[in-house]
Amino acid sequence: MTLAGTAVELPFQGLRFAALGDSLTEGVGDPVSGGWRGWAALLAGHQPGWEFRNFAASGALTLDVLEQQAPRALEFTPHLASVVVGVNDTLRRSFDIRRVAVRLDTVYGGLAGQGSVLLTACLPDPGAMLGLPGPLARPLARRQRAVNAVVHTLSARYGAVHLHLAEPAWVEDRALWSADRLHPGERGHRLIAARCHTLLAERGLAPGAPPPVEPEQPPPSAAASLFWLATSGIAWLTRRSTDLLPQLLRLAGEELRHTARLDLQAAEALAAALAAVSLGQGRPTGANLSGVPGAA
Repeated sequence: MTLAGTAVELPFQGLRFAALGDSLTEGVGDPVSGGWRGWAALLAGHQPGWEFRNFAASGALTLDVLEQQAPRALEFTPHLASVVVGVNDTLRRSFDIRRVAVRLDTVYGGLAGQGSVLLTACLPDPGAMLGLPGPLARPLARRQRAVNAVVHTLSARYGAVHLHLAEPAWVEDRALWSADRLHPGERGHRLIAARCHTLLAERGLAPGAPPPVEPEQPPPSAAASLFWLATSGIAWLTRRSTDLLPQLLRLAGEELRHTARLDLQAAEALAAALAAVSLGQGRPTGANLSGVPGAA
């Protein structure tokens, strides 16, 4: 286990960097010829001698990172591993902060136990990004705050390099975001890469220059945003409508009547989740990590 404050020496040449997570790390919003690039590739591309593998996939949940990405990353034996995931979990009706916490603890612990330095981030809630009305946005915000609290706690435990991306200024600067309002555009990805470089350089872990922050492509126009909504956006909303929306509407109704009680319930659930991953406990034997009731 890598503990906070532990001195780590990484090779400048031949450093292996593995990126795990969802569409943010896959690079959605930063198109290049043949696919997506994104912040992790931008960061790795400006560090001499780094070997980079991106295991992230659009739509990934913490369970996907645990079961599909982490085993492949462990085979790669990275010196540096980024794990940025959790927003998609908040958009599922099966959201369970305890399961999220245990999954992340297992992923972090496996990588750190193999000697990897972890790179993590807390993220803004999707309700704020989409500009949802208060009763709809608050349940999502409450969920994302819980995920961020777990990430903060585990990042401190494992001595991770941690980036804060939930600040209002980051969310409100529309120049950083792509047409879908959920993923950074090229400028946003470049800013994330530059901020990660700064944090890594402070620990002596990034010998090369930071990637340039100025984009090579123009930001998306209003017409591009409307086109996304009329095509991919409708499909995205339809998928969410069959999963989260019915529950979200119910949560919104409860929000209007019982905000204080819901805040208390969320605090109690978070406390139980953090207790489940208390130092030294690790993954419970036979823990149900799938999110499916009754499954182990």
